[in-house]
Amino acid sequence: MEIVMLFVIPLIAAAAILLPLFINLKRVKDAKPFNRKRTVLTNVISFIGVMIVMTILPLTGAFAEGTEAVAAVANDGFAEGMKYLAAALSTGAATIGTGIAVGSAAPAAIGAVSENDKAFTKALIFVALGEGVAIYGLLISILILFG
Repeated sequence: MEIVMLFVIPLIAAAAILLPLFINLKRVKDAKPFNRKRTVLTNVISFIGVMIVMTILPLTGAFAEGTEAVAAVANDGFAEGMKYLAAALSTGAATIGTGIAVGSAAPAAIGAVSENDKAFTKALIFVALGEGVAIYGLLISILILFG
């Protein structure tokens, strides 16, 4: 069981992390057209695989020894890991939302300013509102980590 804990499971996680990189590099090398949906799907599947492996990893170590003390320490480590995962997800999801919002608002703001110079302030406010979502996600992460 120790061999699995030390070598096999981290290798599976590393393979799941590096697999999308190699797939996308091979597509670029073969000069195949860029497919955004395929790239995002590959990255999402890789992320889910890594999360499953990293969630199972502490549980296998907790029950390998069979003692209550080791299980208690592993449960504390599991809770700590979930805290970091929650902080990462809140920041990541907020940042993705910000990218979508700014990606829609910024071109519209540029178009409005090119037609009317007086619309600059209003356009800037709408772009800044989209960026505020990322700040809220970061604040939630800070509250999760240090609260």
